[in-house]
Amino acid sequence: MQIRPFRAYRYNPEVVGDASKCIAPPYDVIDSQQQKKLYEQSEYNIARITKGTAKPGDNDSDNVYTRAADYLNQWIEKGALRQDEKDAIYGYVQNFNIAGTQYQRYSFIAQGRLEQLGKAVRAHEHTMSKPKADRLNLLRATNAVFGLVYMVYDDEAQAAEKVIEKAMDGGALLDFDDAFGVRHRLYSVEKGADTDAIVKMMADKTCIIADGHHRYETALAYAQESGREEAWHQMLAFTNAKQPGMIVLATHRLVNGLSGFDADKLIKLLQDDFELSRYTFDSSESRAEAVKKMNERMKAEYQSQNNAFGIYVGDGAFYVAVLKDQSAMALAAGQASAAWHELDVAVLHKLILEKLLGIDEEKLAAGENIEYIKDDGSGVAESIDKVEMDVSQAAFFMNPPRIEQIEKVAAAGEKMPQKSTFFYPKVYTGLTINKL
Repeated sequence: MQIRPFRAYRYNPEVVGDASKCIAPPYDVIDSQQQKKLYEQSEYNIARITKGTAKPGDNDSDNVYTRAADYLNQWIEKGALRQDEKDAIYGYVQNFNIAGTQYQRYSFIAQGRLEQLGKAVRAHEHTMSKPKADRLNLLRATNAVFGLVYMVYDDEAQAAEKVIEKAMDGGALLDFDDAFGVRHRLYSVEKGADTDAIVKMMADKTCIIADGHHRYETALAYAQESGREEAWHQMLAFTNAKQPGMIVLATHRLVNGLSGFDADKLIKLLQDDFELSRYTFDSSESRAEAVKKMNERMKAEYQSQNNAFGIYVGDGAFYVAVLKDQSAMALAAGQASAAWHELDVAVLHKLILEKLLGIDEEKLAAGENIEYIKDDGSGVAESIDKVEMDVSQAAFFMNPPRIEQIEKVAAAGEKMPQKSTFFYPKVYTGLTINKL
C-alpha cells in the first residue's frame, strides 16, 4: 500500500490546556452518557465534531454537520488546532492490561493512498448505509478526517516498530491514560530516512481493515465524488499483526426475547452436532469453579483449533460445546469458503442460532433477539448475571478469532458474521487531524 508522511493538525496546549481532555474514543462507541462527559471535559473535545448533538430546529443550513465545520474552523482560527510545520509519520503506542498481563502495541499514522476493496485493501465486515451516509455528510461539511481507520498488515521484520522505538527516546507529543486504563502516547517521526523505511516496507503490503469499515468506504466515496486528487490520500492508522501487542478479544452473544424458548430442548438438540461437557454448581463458590472449568476447556479447544464455545441457560450448569464434524457446516453454509466454515462464530450462527433457534441472518441484521457483549474483562460475568436475572434466555461464550483466520476470510473476499472481531484497545480520535 502506498503511504506518505503528512502535516497533521494537532491540539495546541497553549490554547486548550490539557490536550488529553480533547481526545475521544471512536464516535461509534460513544453513548449519550459518555458524550456528555466528553463535552464537559473541554470546549475543544473532538466529540463535539465527530459525535454532534442534533437540535429540534436543525435544517439544511444549521445541523450537526455545519456545526462540526464551524467548530473546526473556529478552533483553527483560535489556534486551538495547529498544523505541524513538517511532514511526519506519527508513532502511536498503547499500553494496556488484560487479565493481569501487560501489553504494548505499536501503530503508526500516515496518509494512505485509498484503494478499491479487494487486492491491496481487504474488508472483513459488512457495512450499513446509514452510518456511511452520516460519515460522508461530516466529511463533505468539514473537508477533514478525524477518526482513524485501523489497518492491519504483516511484517515479520517489524520495521515500523524499530522506527517508533527510536522515536520514543525523544519526548512524546501526547501522553495520557484513558478512562479504561489504557495509556496512549504519540510521537513524531519527521520526514527522512526513518519515514522512508516505513514507506518502503509498506509498498507491497496488503492491508486488512480491522476497525473503521464505514469510515474507509466513506473515504472512497468522497474521493470519487470530489474529483480531487488530494482526497485519494487520507489519514489511516496501521498496525503490524506480527507483534505481541496485537490482541483480538471475544464478543459473547446473549439470546433475548425469543418466543417459545426451551432451555432443556436446546441442550438436547445440541448433542446432534456437538460434544457437550457439563459443569454443575449449587453455590456461589462452586459456580465460580464451574466457570473456571468452562473457561479452561474453551481455552484448550482453542489451542487445539477446534470449534468450541461455552453455554449458560440458567439451569445450574455451564456447558462447553465442541463441534463433532466440520461436514455439518458444509451442509449449513456450503457456498462459503472453508476459512469461513472454520470460524467459531460462523458455527454458532449457522448451527445453533439459525438451525436450532430460528435466528436467521435477516433477524441478526435487524438486531433482533441477540445482544453482543465485548469481553474486555467483565464480559463473562455480565453475561451470566443477565441470564440469572432473566434479562436474557441464554449466553454463548466465544473464543476470539485468530488473526490468520481473519486474513483468510478477507483474502477469500468474504465477510465475517456480525460482531466477530473486537480489536483491543480502540485507536482514539483527535490525536491527529488530516484537513484535506
